[in-house]
Amino acid sequence: MTAANATFKSMDEGTAEDWAAIQHHFMPFAAELPGRILKHLQLLEGDYGGFPVDRLEHSLQCATRAHRAGEREDYVVAALLHDIGDTLGTFNHPDIAAAILKPFVSEKLHWIVERHGIFQGYYFFHHIGRDRDMREAFRGHPHFADTARFCELYDQSAFDSSYDSAPLSFFEPMVQRLFERPINSIYKLDD
Repeated sequence: MTAANATFKSMDEGTAEDWAAIQHHFMPFAAELPGRILKHLQLLEGDYGGFPVDRLEHSLQCATRAHRAGEREDYVVAALLHDIGDTLGTFNHPDIAAAILKPFVSEKLHWIVERHGIFQGYYFFHHIGRDRDMREAFRGHPHFADTARFCELYDQSAFDSSYDSAPLSFFEPMVQRLFERPINSIYKLDD
């Protein structure tokens, strides 16, 4: 039997029963997050934006390269999702991806994803009238080298139309495991 919905008109009127009803609905919704993420990733298919491969293939290539290099599973999933924000955050896609990942990854992985756009600029900003060394503003940060490495090994090199990327289904169990339980969230449940 499904719990009734909350009955308040403003949160300051809420009762413990209202929040129990909300929590009852929240848990199944939260459990479906990996599926929603995978579905959103599929929106990148067919979207080339002028690149040699579509955005989904780029994401798959990035994650496949990271997996084959022996990176940890959370890193591989971060590589898979690093550009997921392209559809909604055209001018700030790294922020979108980082926000999705933040509750589930280390501070280091969050920082890498959040800053990858600036670090990736090293490879092309000079061609579009921008400063390719914009990333130098972060020189000395503990994650500078890790972010530069991510872009060099996985992001900037993932536009090869002949690369044999693993299919999205290969990564589904990894996405399921990563998004199973938050580690950094005000909504994190106590163990």
